[in-house]
Amino acid sequence: MTYAIIAAGGQGMRFGADIPKQFTQIDGIPILRLTVDRFEETAEIDKIIIACPEDFREMTEKILRGTAKTAITEGGATRNDTIMKAIDYIEETDGLDESTIIVTHDAVRPFVTSEIIRESIVSAEKNGASVAAVEAVDTMIITEDGKTVSEVPDRSKIYHVQTPQTFRALKLRELYNSLTQEEKNSLTDCSKIFLYKNEKVAIIKGDRKNIKITYQSDVK
Repeated sequence: MTYAIIAAGGQGMRFGADIPKQFTQIDGIPILRLTVDRFEETAEIDKIIIACPEDFREMTEKILRGTAKTAITEGGATRNDTIMKAIDYIEETDGLDESTIIVTHDAVRPFVTSEIIRESIVSAEKNGASVAAVEAVDTMIITEDGKTVSEVPDRSKIYHVQTPQTFRALKLRELYNSLTQEEKNSLTDCSKIFLYKNEKVAIIKGDRKNIKITYQSDVK
């Protein structure tokens, strides 16, 4: 089976709202619902697991009323803890096997397309792991002190990573459990788990419209 895991546990401090940004609205519709609807309409997704803060469970249930594929679980302390808890939930409710695919996605990327979701699934089935990404169009810099430029890397080698990030679930959990605590603490997303273990992560073409809503200006 193929599962979407929607990480909806962020507090959205940079967004500056009274509630986490995934619960704020665009044209009267909560951002979380807009995101979930993209996966509801993708036939290849069998079930959608929304990992949210327990304090917002009731609000999440209300927002998702009427959806056909959704289940709600409590998130973990970190994004990766949340993903692992969702995998455990899948194992407890439906069971896991080598063919189980998880499509992980940010709750605040409501403009993802079914085409990208499908491509990510196909790539993960073939390669074990895939990420959506777009080529960098700006010159990028590296700074050691936040004040001066230390390095200007080759832009042709730089991509902006998006979600979905899609994996064979058992493989992801196996690799994660083999990491040291120091390695786990350094993770920013699941794809790095594979890289730590010298496993390849395939790139699929993302979409510049597939933005992560971070600031109030992104809503406009």
